[in-house]
Amino acid sequence: MSAWQIRRAGDRAGAAAAAVAAEKDEAARAEADDRHTALKVELHQRLLDLINLSALDTMSRDQIEAEIGEIVYEQLSLQKHALNLVERKRLVNDVLDELLGLGPLEPLLKDESVTDILVNGAESVFVERRGKLERTSIRFKDERHLLRIIQKIVAAVGRRVDEASPYVDARLADGSRVNAIIPPLAVDGSLLSIRKFARVPIDMQRLVSLGSVPASVAQVLEAVVEARRNVLISGGTGSGKTTLLNAMSAYIDDSERIVTIEDSAELQLQQEHIARLETRPANIEGNGEVTQRDLLKNALRMRPDRIIVGEVRAGEAFDMLQAMNTGHDGSMTTVHANTPRDALSRLEQMIGMSGIDIAPRSARAQIASAINVVIQVGRLSDGRRRLLSLSELIGMEGEVVTMQEIFRFRLAGRDEHGTVLGRFEATGIRPHFMQELEDRGIRLPADIFNPNAMLD
Repeated sequence: MSAWQIRRAGDRAGAAAAAVAAEKDEAARAEADDRHTALKVELHQRLLDLINLSALDTMSRDQIEAEIGEIVYEQLSLQKHALNLVERKRLVNDVLDELLGLGPLEPLLKDESVTDILVNGAESVFVERRGKLERTSIRFKDERHLLRIIQKIVAAVGRRVDEASPYVDARLADGSRVNAIIPPLAVDGSLLSIRKFARVPIDMQRLVSLGSVPASVAQVLEAVVEARRNVLISGGTGSGKTTLLNAMSAYIDDSERIVTIEDSAELQLQQEHIARLETRPANIEGNGEVTQRDLLKNALRMRPDRIIVGEVRAGEAFDMLQAMNTGHDGSMTTVHANTPRDALSRLEQMIGMSGIDIAPRSARAQIASAINVVIQVGRLSDGRRRLLSLSELIGMEGEVVTMQEIFRFRLAGRDEHGTVLGRFEATGIRPHFMQELEDRGIRLPADIFNPNAMLD
């Protein structure tokens, strides 16, 4: 055997040995994590029997940490668990998270780079960072541990989840959106989805700096809100509809009374005069449900200047259009749809779900009269969220709602890193709402609708 063959054989043997060692290290880490999780849950259960939970409400986290730390050290000594100082500190923090927070999810909730947390059973936790999904090492002890965390979340907002009602929408204290579904509907274990909200609300300036909205288009959006045009924001799941709605709402004057209606309260409006309404599911007997449609009807009696519906999904679309057509100019809502034209079709279908017998042409006339601007947003294949289109509704032509596109994002392929390339452009159409802006003294740059102008 030649020298180079001997070296190649040695390289292969070394690589195989390294792979075996890596597998052993991974197995050892997994075993250590399992022991840590089991010990953490065991100590948490013991603490529930040993401490006065009501006293925790009057103590700061530092005080609780000192008190709990002593009890944890005492219990570790009784159980003869040999842990070093770093391991004990980590264990105390994890037990505090179990006691005061959401257990294994707490580090992910504190991580500002994480935008979504997706739990697929006790041993599979994924997160979204910068628009991309990645698996984490976070695990729950078992299904009961995961279910206890879910119950803790939903109980905090007065909701429930059990075999009789195995799925639920809820929210965290900071407004983050939560959905949970448990067995028997979830076949492989409970499923938990958390859409995190930024601690500091993302404003229009931030969206411009991220490249989601061009500065010129941001000026138009500000003018649209100030001129009290009715806005429909359309997009797919996770495309940034609520984020854009929050950013645009910042342009509403503080002197106006705003009523918000949501299934789960998550809007982060900054004005002083806000009345927030949230739906309520039926109780265990099937009674007491309050829908968005019920709240919309009630909101009309609350003297609102603007009504903001987090998302229209069913018959409440008809009531929202009625409100827009009866003096509540400047109202806004969102809808799940892939294109502006699809958004209008979905609204028409929702009007049919209201139970009101209305001809298709009359439904379209209601839409054309109520909605002034349709904004399409989307999440591109590289994970970035962008405004894709801004269109204006200008009336009816025969049986069809007439819509003209004012701005659009034109795709131009991808680079070697997978980043989507493209540019914003004006179509060259001067919108009809410009007259309304001018009547209100709102001025936009003369060349903002020039198709040759650079909007990026």
